Amino acid sequence: MLQQRTLKTLTRAVGVGLHSGQRVELTLRPAQPDTGIVFRRVDLPQPVDIPIRAEAVTDTRLASTIAVGNAKVHTVEHLMSACAGLGIDNLYVDITAEEVPILDGSSASFVFLLQSAGVELQNAPKRFIRVKRAVEVREGQGDQLKWARLEPYHGFKLRFEIDFAHPAVDSTGQCVEFDLGSGNYARDIARARTFGFTKDVEMLRSSGLALGGGLDNAIVMDDYK
Repeated sequence: MLQQRTLKTLTRAVGVGLHSGQRVELTLRPAQPDTGIVFRRVDLPQPVDIPIRAEAVTDTRLASTIAVGNAKVHTVEHLMSACAGLGIDNLYVDITAEEVPILDGSSASFVFLLQSAGVELQNAPKRFIRVKRAVEVREGQGDQLKWARLEPYHGFKLRFEIDFAHPAVDSTGQCVEFDLGSGNYARDIARARTFGFTKDVEMLRSSGLALGGGLDNAIVMDDYK
């Protein structure tokens, strides 16, 4: 039996939101079996729990946002990646603002936090979603086409491909495949960082985004034509 996992003890971090630029405190706490991962906006007059599930995702433009009613949490993807990579099933995430701190711009800092608290096995089996047939979604056409496909597989394997026509991307490879069951997440995936282009910085900031971004938490590449 593959057992569910949580933390042995709580752990904390303080940082700024990538887009909001707001200071935020984050506390990761153990949770009982079958709790799932639950974000809790403790800064609101009445704390609001936002459980992680597909229906809670309200926006994916430049960051992943989850919400319950008017309570939102932005940029959850790096922390969620770390939880998936370490097999964390149950966790409370107390947060004092509307955006998860960006820390160093990767999942590696969250991996360090989770490992520092210790991972505890629980007396309950893990639960999985089994894909029985291929499912695909597509958006755009021609050079703007984006697509994603789920296919049956005994395990969890990811394959991604990007095309930015930029020498920094071309030189490091535009395609990667990773098997969560046999790969080393902390070594091969967690250190991947947010990146962007200089031509987009002012546009983002004029729209109230990337206010907390900088060279210490993101990679900014020169424009290339």
